Amino acid sequence: MSNLVESDIKVRVGITIGDVNGIGPEVIIKTFSDSRMHQVCTPVIYGSSKVISFYRKTMNNMEFNFTSIKNCLELNHKRTNLINCWDEEIKIEPGIANSTGGKYAFTSLQAAVKDLTDGNIDVLVTAPIDKKTMQQDGFRFPGHTEYLAQQFNTPDHLMMLVSDRLRVATVTGHVPVKQVAQELTKEKILSRIKVMNNSIKRDFGIRKPRIAVLGLNPHSGDNGLIGTEEAEVISPAIKAAFDSGILVYGPFPADGFFGMTKFKSFDGVLAMYHDQGLVPFKSISFDAGVNFTAGLPVVRTSPDHGTGYDIAGKGIASEDSFRSAIYAACDIFRNRIAFDEAGANPLKFSKLGGDR
Repeated sequence: MSNLVESDIKVRVGITIGDVNGIGPEVIIKTFSDSRMHQVCTPVIYGSSKVISFYRKTMNNMEFNFTSIKNCLELNHKRTNLINCWDEEIKIEPGIANSTGGKYAFTSLQAAVKDLTDGNIDVLVTAPIDKKTMQQDGFRFPGHTEYLAQQFNTPDHLMMLVSDRLRVATVTGHVPVKQVAQELTKEKILSRIKVMNNSIKRDFGIRKPRIAVLGLNPHSGDNGLIGTEEAEVISPAIKAAFDSGILVYGPFPADGFFGMTKFKSFDGVLAMYHDQGLVPFKSISFDAGVNFTAGLPVVRTSPDHGTGYDIAGKGIASEDSFRSAIYAACDIFRNRIAFDEAGANPLKFSKLGGDR
């Protein structure tokens, strides 16, 4: 991820407040208590000055300051900006999952997405939401990823967890485990491989990415003894992708792949389902992990943790993952500019990454 170094490109980062009863407001405050963050981006929080002030007082954090603005035309590039998305008084209950948290998290998200669509901000970083309390008119989705995919009309998208050590994506998203096998098709896996390959090139500046694909069953099916999905679905998708010029390999048994640290030889790992990929990722990179939605025409990241109700309001939540999400969004935005410029002028392509 980035270091705290000023860039020629000052990225306007839209930040949703997330669940007001979770740790989102706290990690936002902690992140931008370090004034050096304003050297790398211009933050815009979509939420409520009253909510932020409540948590600043609760945390006794007087190092954090913000400027309330009406819209992005009033941006202060040397301060943390805040757009009030609602005026009404609300009851803040740290650690409580309720409809208030879901309602205002969605209000924040809608305002930020509109500004992202209109070009008033460059990237979006979302604080954690509670998927259950978010369910309401206008939001009937398993999470941010699916909502944003609909908003930007992007059926071929991918939830990718990224860190300095590892990039993991999943073929299936937030679905029950019992449905995973029936949702796997050659076409879906091939599509995910292509999205991942293109994203690693454009978003991370790696010219020739190497991608590993995991099997579904223990021991990758053990030659059909423990399942046939590897032979009938996964391997044909890998072959089709490889034949199209993508450096993709597998299917690998997940336990041995991570246990023997084979992931270090690859630029991306495609898992078949949520926990198969996210459990090892969070074991390896939890503190600095970032959730990135690959394939979208816009840049969206978030921390790789949830609302943290059990520690909300206590001032002990770590901001490391949220800070990494800010860095990642800025890096990806700049990488896309460089990649697109290189595509327009092939002589510049050699400056992007290397063979790996």
